Amino acid sequence: MKISIVAGARPNFMKIAPLLHSIEKFRSEGYDIEGRLIYTGKQEDKSIGNTLFEDLQIKEPDTYLNVENNNQNERAAGIMTAFEKELIEHPADIVVVVDDLTPTMACSIVAKRLNIKVAHLVAGTRSFDMSMPKEVNRMITDGLSDYLFTAGFIANHNLNQGGASLKNAYMVGNILMDTLRNNRDRIKQPAIYKEKRLNEDGYLLFTANRHLLVNNTEKFNEIIEKVCNAVKPYKVIAPVHEYVANAISQQVKGISNLVITGPMNCLEFWYIEKNAMGIITDSGNIAEEATFLGIPCITLNNYTEHKETVSVGTNELVGENADLATKMARNITLKKWKTFSIPERWDGRTADRIIRTLIDCYNKN
Repeated sequence: MKISIVAGARPNFMKIAPLLHSIEKFRSEGYDIEGRLIYTGKQEDKSIGNTLFEDLQIKEPDTYLNVENNNQNERAAGIMTAFEKELIEHPADIVVVVDDLTPTMACSIVAKRLNIKVAHLVAGTRSFDMSMPKEVNRMITDGLSDYLFTAGFIANHNLNQGGASLKNAYMVGNILMDTLRNNRDRIKQPAIYKEKRLNEDGYLLFTANRHLLVNNTEKFNEIIEKVCNAVKPYKVIAPVHEYVANAISQQVKGISNLVITGPMNCLEFWYIEKNAMGIITDSGNIAEEATFLGIPCITLNNYTEHKETVSVGTNELVGENADLATKMARNITLKKWKTFSIPERWDGRTADRIIRTLIDCYNKN
């Protein structure tokens, strides 16, 4: 069985890595299975970073489609043309796509046109806002997929409400937890940890990446300023990209307990994340990791794709409300946080469930 796995952006590799490890595990047990990794971007893409594949202990992509375009329609067209050529040159029995990006949708369409089975990892996530391009991508990809791998019951319910046949849906859990579990003994303490005495005083982790939030500089700076002042004397460490750092005003940068640093590699970031008192973020992935690690998390958004992080996990949604974010951040420092648990099947064994399912289904055909 030949499986082609598509990544369209750096976060996809976090979810793909456990699949590649699982494929190798089943190969070592005598199963006839191969995994081919395709990245739709360029080999020199700086967003991937220099150590990503080494950190995740995976091979570099077998193929780079070399498609980059800010216009999503033109990007989709370029990916479809390049991916069709890839599949003709390297036939696959199954194409695995991840999340809800333009490459996810584009490669699903190509695979179905070539009569290749499609497996969607993290299927059934919904915002129910069709003005969001990602929601359109999700709907199209789920509609085309032969195998729908979901993180929980809520995603299964979404698929059922959307008319998908649940016989094609498999609740396998959250594959991000596999990545954390597989690397828990490999995390590395970054130099800044001791330089800023984070180990002595305690700290909160702050991340931001969503352009709608960051580009609203007045609101963005208000949130950071109020949160930092509310949690003193504890530090707030912010490993952010350059465009995010540029959006932070000089006044806010001068706050004594705010520590701004550049992006970290995976192993260093997980160390900072694991040892934080709490997290303030606009990232759904980080909120999911926080639930697995049992760390209080404040999400600067009005919705989450995995409601389990709120209903049973550590996550709280505050939108872009600076006062509410401040109140919640203070609650973290006062150790006033809700009780929580880990959602069902978020146990770090999702990849094996996926590959076993694909093997069983393939052998039945």
